[in-house]
Amino acid sequence: MSMFENLKGLAALMGQSGQLKEKYEQLQAELDRITVEADAGAGAVRVVMNGRMQVLSVKLDHSMLATLAGEGDEADQGMIEQLVAGAFNAALAKTQDVVRAQVSELTAGVNIPGIEQMLSGSGS
Repeated sequence: MSMFENLKGLAALMGQSGQLKEKYEQLQAELDRITVEADAGAGAVRVVMNGRMQVLSVKLDHSMLATLAGEGDEADQGMIEQLVAGAFNAALAKTQDVVRAQVSELTAGVNIPGIEQMLSGSGS
């Protein structure tokens, strides 16, 4: 999208500011309801995150933990830590995709710098 098309789209959005505010408030509520789930290690670690990019739960497969608990060495701990990080990063990427799609719908495709961070609560 060229800069002029972006400005034209932004002007159209500003002309619909009342509708935009209403849609923004609806999207804020929707982000609380959206949940995204991702796993690592073929389901050994599962992370659930909401649309505000907050972790709602982390689940560890019991059989994996039981197997590793018997071993008890640092390599096993490192593997679990890597799986947790991998599941978290996968959930974060999925959540960002969902938020990006929701924002694109809200703004009719016009790029408004910082709006994704503002909506997700990850901005300052």
